[in-house]
Amino acid sequence: MKPVVFRFLLLLSGLGGLSSHAFAAESTAIEAPGPLGPLAGTFVNAGADTPVVLMIPGSGPTDRDGNSALGPKPATLRQIADGLAKRGISSVRIDKRGMFGSKQAVADGNHVTIADYATDVRNWIAVIRRKAGVRCIWLAGHSEGGLVALASAQGQADICGLILLSTAGRPLGEVLRSQLHALPSAQTVLPQIDGAIDALEAGRHVAVQTLHPGLRGLFHPAVQDYMIDLFHHDPVALLKAYHGSVLIVQGAADRQVSATEDLPLLKAADPKAQVVLLSNATHPLADLDVVPATDGSLPLDGAVVTDIAEFVLKH
Repeated sequence: MKPVVFRFLLLLSGLGGLSSHAFAAESTAIEAPGPLGPLAGTFVNAGADTPVVLMIPGSGPTDRDGNSALGPKPATLRQIADGLAKRGISSVRIDKRGMFGSKQAVADGNHVTIADYATDVRNWIAVIRRKAGVRCIWLAGHSEGGLVALASAQGQADICGLILLSTAGRPLGEVLRSQLHALPSAQTVLPQIDGAIDALEAGRHVAVQTLHPGLRGLFHPAVQDYMIDLFHHDPVALLKAYHGSVLIVQGAADRQVSATEDLPLLKAADPKAQVVLLSNATHPLADLDVVPATDGSLPLDGAVVTDIAEFVLKH
């Protein structure tokens, strides 16, 4: 089993071995076919014959840059794309079907499944391979996007490898339960929370009018079908079934995906995976005490781009 590498070591090891590209990366719009309309993305072209990383955003209304329509704007994926371009690696970051630039792809962005997202990823791979002329594509998924990457990779020969960023090792029903149990404000409604998650995990819908008003948005009827499907998927089983190169990047200060609960499960599922544990990084892979930029973005931990780039260029 490869040892976990801590951030202060990575900052030192990352100083050499990566070429500095004078080529100015070009960002252009790119589309892939969706069910009813096009899927939209941004292609950052670092030059001919460069590796290409397809970035898959996290849960909910999160856009191609890694920004949420509900508030947080860390720009995690945009920053990774910009950093990889400087190291000679191209990327495509995408909007999920039914959201943002991909809004016309389906009538309702809530009526989706993980299998639907995986189909979209495979369509993206076909488009990118034709456009960039590469044999295979790297998949990088952040948070829930890591689960989508794992589902997309099953049986696919045109995937170079997986980059799992802040990705859960437990089924996401268990992760949600842990997140809510950790909230002081939720302690009085834990039986309702557990009952709702148990029902969804069993494939049953929840009558939201029986829940505390503060829980009704989380378990809104419009998203229950998606949650039922989502909770059904086991990232450990998917990772065990995948037999390619894997990089796992996890923040020790992540309060959504746990370095103590989730990371060991992923490591055990693939002992050959390269694991990077960032000692002070949060869920968006920024340092815990970082000051947001003027646009609200959270500057990445200094090791994130370096380690992704080294992994891609060495495989």
